[in-house]
Amino acid sequence: MADSDFPGWHGTTIIGVRKGGEVVVAGDGQVSLGQTVIKGSARKVRRLSPGGYDVVAGFAGSTADAFTLLERLEKKLEATPGQLQRASVELAKDWRTDKYLQKLEAMLIVTDGRELYIITGAGDVLEPEHDVAAIGSGGNYALAAARAMMDSDKDAETVARDAMAIAADICVYTNGNLTVEKIGG
Repeated sequence: MADSDFPGWHGTTIIGVRKGGEVVVAGDGQVSLGQTVIKGSARKVRRLSPGGYDVVAGFAGSTADAFTLLERLEKKLEATPGQLQRASVELAKDWRTDKYLQKLEAMLIVTDGRELYIITGAGDVLEPEHDVAAIGSGGNYALAAARAMMDSDKDAETVARDAMAIAADICVYTNGNLTVEKIGG
């Protein structure tokens, strides 16, 4: 099925900022179909606690696909407690090689408060430079804004919130209704 066969689900903005010993993941709440806002208060950032090990994950893309990936990530974390990198790599390998998972259209930002990764369906587990990761339709706007603020005296949460506000002002598929999760520090 070609991209043009889909009804036009559009994005979101998710950002992860690591600063001052903590990591904040923030995501907007807008769900759009074509040029119509379907929902403005979706929660695209979630806290996972497999076996008491805290991980925060944010997703962009198809919600059903993202939930499938989050469930798989939780299972990988249960099998490798305290090893976010290993669990992320195992998920990315499965996502790239499993015929069912290959069709999933989503991206994830994950953190345990120490490590921060972007996981993609192409098999990538990317550790961002400059301690900022962003995905989704407004991701590049939020990324640029956050990187510009990283040398300021703002804390991680303020950088994430301010960057998301800038992205929401620019990207029509991003709103200012945020879900923010902090870990570490």
